[in-house]
Amino acid sequence: MSNTERPRDGGVQSVDRAITVLEILARRGEAGVSEVAAELDVHKSTAFRLLGALEDRGLVEQATDRGKYTLGFGLIPLAGAVSGRLDVTRLGREACERLAQEFGETVNIAVLQDRHAVNVHQARGPSTVLTYNWIGRITPLHCTSSGKALIAWLEPADLNPLLKDVLDHPERFTENTLTTRDEVVADLGRVRATGYAVVVEEYEVGLNAVAAPVRDQTGGVAAALSLSGPAYRLPPERLEDLAPTVVTAARDISRRLGWWDQE
Repeated sequence: MSNTERPRDGGVQSVDRAITVLEILARRGEAGVSEVAAELDVHKSTAFRLLGALEDRGLVEQATDRGKYTLGFGLIPLAGAVSGRLDVTRLGREACERLAQEFGETVNIAVLQDRHAVNVHQARGPSTVLTYNWIGRITPLHCTSSGKALIAWLEPADLNPLLKDVLDHPERFTENTLTTRDEVVADLGRVRATGYAVVVEEYEVGLNAVAAPVRDQTGGVAAALSLSGPAYRLPPERLEDLAPTVVTAARDISRRLGWWDQE
């Protein structure tokens, strides 16, 4: 190896580590230097330098009172540049805004990325001004309404590896999280039968949601449209009442993408 190659290799390693830091924070929500160092298997000083460089660019930020790092607002323009190129985001914006205003809750569009659901667009109703910004957030497939809607119609050859990866080492987020293959498979069967997915405090305590699939011109599931809110405003019976409206909105977006159902 020549001397000119070594810096480049070291640079590639630094880039890889920096990206991994962002993935860690996306998954955990927040983490300290020691936690990041442990996941990267590097010295704390290396993790500190990486976090510092990302902080300088606004990609991460530090909570002043706890010493924890979270993803920074500098990622929003980058995520926006990606989501702006997605037809489903552009064509689904109107439906999201309409649902959010009509029901006063948070409406999201999510797409499948590797083993996660990634939210690419969000609309907030008048009663959700202070709620969490889900854009760009990576969420699990087996315990979110969007995740279930995204994978319920996959062929077994595509679904089985995803379930194996997720359920080999399942993470229980709440006492309602489904963590066995039989539970998840049965639940996905209900999603296919009804045409929509419902979660009742499976991912976060106090958060309920309903989602429906958005299909592209081939009929495949391209995205999921979800409506979520606090459990006290969206109890299970309310979710069931709202489900047909969410399904209709998802079908409207699907038609804009070129899909026509037979109903």
